[in-house]
Amino acid sequence: MISSEDLPDIYYFNPTCEYAVANGHSSWQPNQLLQKMEADLAALPLYIARPQDVVLVNELPSESFLKQLERLEIIAPRFVNIQNATKNREFISTPKNWLLPWGWSPVAHRLLNPLKPSCSASFKSSPVAIWKPEYKDIYSKKFALGILKEVLPQLPDENLLPFSLLPEICYDRKCLETLLNRWGKLMVKEPWSSSGRGLQRITKIPVAPKVWEKLMGIINEQGYAIAEPFLDKILDMAYQFVLLNGKVSFIGISRFITDQQGQYQGNFLNGWPVSIDRQIIEFAEEMTTLLVPCLSETIENSLLAKYYEGNFGIDTLIFLDKNNHLSINPCLEINVRKTMGLLALRFEKLLAPGTKGIFKIYFNREKKFFEFIEELQDKYPLQTNNNQITQGFFPLSPANKNTLFGAYLQAGIQPIF
Repeated sequence: MISSEDLPDIYYFNPTCEYAVANGHSSWQPNQLLQKMEADLAALPLYIARPQDVVLVNELPSESFLKQLERLEIIAPRFVNIQNATKNREFISTPKNWLLPWGWSPVAHRLLNPLKPSCSASFKSSPVAIWKPEYKDIYSKKFALGILKEVLPQLPDENLLPFSLLPEICYDRKCLETLLNRWGKLMVKEPWSSSGRGLQRITKIPVAPKVWEKLMGIINEQGYAIAEPFLDKILDMAYQFVLLNGKVSFIGISRFITDQQGQYQGNFLNGWPVSIDRQIIEFAEEMTTLLVPCLSETIENSLLAKYYEGNFGIDTLIFLDKNNHLSINPCLEINVRKTMGLLALRFEKLLAPGTKGIFKIYFNREKKFFEFIEELQDKYPLQTNNNQITQGFFPLSPANKNTLFGAYLQAGIQPIF
């Protein structure tokens, strides 16, 4: 008899899931650019899938791309066109283990619903097998703020975000103006957003009318905004976890990069760059030892453990306080889905021991991804030892002449940002 674990899991890349959760309608669609991003990067789950699994894609990867994976002894899963998968009777009826979208939402449930009857009993009994309206809140930054408020009293005050700097929920302009007077500078966030989107910095007074228009747009569209003091950031770091049967397991640390607007740019691989001060790295490691057990226990006693199963990440922020001392916000936000940080942990295994690198998402309106690949492969040819990367450039996602977005790995050389 075939064990359910031997059956294929079905992966689907939908990183706009938080916006779909915010909207609440199963017919919601991202804008055209975000749809293009999801389509171009649809193959990325291949790095966390097993050989017997299936990755749903808009376009099947080329033979040359698959051949390239073989150089690193990556055994690719099966790729299936997403439209065929949800309409083909044979595929629909084939026994499956779990459905594993990047993140759950009413849209993901509608799309994958035809495949549910042939899934395993363990999937069908999981809270993620159906969508309930009450699930919406665990995906919000308001929920993460609640976890932060529970975690802080359990930890030593030293080096932690003080209660006076806790983010606040704002339902109107007056609240934002009050916090602006209190803190001087603000970072205002959409409650449901991802990868550093939905952020608005306020660093200049008076606030420009267009900025107020955007802030009121957030409140009108999502019901409220999350406002926090604009801190003197030193490092971004995320803890990667998996939640199963109400129990949290720690997977590892992802060290990510954001731009000046706070949008996600990529991940450092195999530790921090040598350019980062050793004292900062030691502080990050010390905080990890302190925070991970506390975060895990708090999550296990929260609604997240009741309503969700799967991967999630908790973003933290290391910053300098008013006395120029290192401090940390231990729960800046919770990403209730798979994350680029999870992929980064897998990509570290592609590198030879001791080799550092970066993983980055590519987008440039002026240059297609395949042009970028040709340029970088010529400039930084891939070098391997025992099927692991020692140096060079490696494209992680397929590219053709219409591909705008891509993912790549760069190792053993000065990173390109």
